[in-house]
Amino acid sequence: MRLSGSITALATPFTLAGELDLDAWRRLLLAQLSGGTGALVVAGSTGEAASLRDAEYEALLRTAVEVAGGRVPVLAGTGHTATARTIEATRRAAALGADAALVVTPPYARPTQSGLLAHFRAVADEGGLPVVMYNVPPRTGCDLQPSTVAGLAGHPRIAGVKEAVSDPRRLQEWLALRSDGFAVLCGDDASAAAAMLGGADGVVSVVSNVVPGAMRRLCELALAGRREEALAWDARLQPLYAFASVEPNPIPVKALLQRLGFGTGLRLPLTPLSDAHHAAAARMAAAAEAIERSLRDPLAA
Repeated sequence: MRLSGSITALATPFTLAGELDLDAWRRLLLAQLSGGTGALVVAGSTGEAASLRDAEYEALLRTAVEVAGGRVPVLAGTGHTATARTIEATRRAAALGADAALVVTPPYARPTQSGLLAHFRAVADEGGLPVVMYNVPPRTGCDLQPSTVAGLAGHPRIAGVKEAVSDPRRLQEWLALRSDGFAVLCGDDASAAAAMLGGADGVVSVVSNVVPGAMRRLCELALAGRREEALAWDARLQPLYAFASVEPNPIPVKALLQRLGFGTGLRLPLTPLSDAHHAAAARMAAAAEAIERSLRDPLAA
């Protein structure tokens, strides 16, 4: 399995009452496939994984595997603070049909680099799935260093790294580890075009929830080295990237999804988008629809 291009970190649709909305979930999955998304991430941080009950997690993943039908890989978020729980979750995801596990650095525990090395090695050895390591220090309190990953990149069940630190120097260190069996994925929409033009394999994207076709096109252009065209697409998408950061993820993107008909609710401690951003959300939802429409019908651009 080689991961590349646009990979959507899916939001989880809930009803206004806070229940899982599987109808909206199916429609969101189908929209992603129709838009050309290259892989799907289920129950990552954008999917409010920490708020999901076990039965809900299983329903989301089982449905995603069914709808994808082998057309694109399905990655399951399986990271927990304890290594044993992460292995258990990864085995459960494997049993449900996931193609790979997206494993965040253990939140809150703040392990040393040797602890991170042992953690990811154990999950890869015992979890039963290819592992994509996920580094997002602001959310977890620890920073997976490239020197640590160098000791993991050759593992037969470690398929790559998702790096959310937007730092060109850090990217160069990751790219030195890239190989046919180890993908380097950007975890930040706003810097994804530059990362791919610099040699990264793709992006695990939040805004592709609402513009899957546009993110696919951006990745195609960047990975083909068509720099000017890629940067033009990127410029068109920058307002969406900026809006997705006005409040903690996934609050803004779920406000857009609500306006596009894919579920409504969030679960505490997340709260709905502040009133001050509602006008911008309406503009961005309309812009997202227009961008996707222009891909389906160039005369509508």
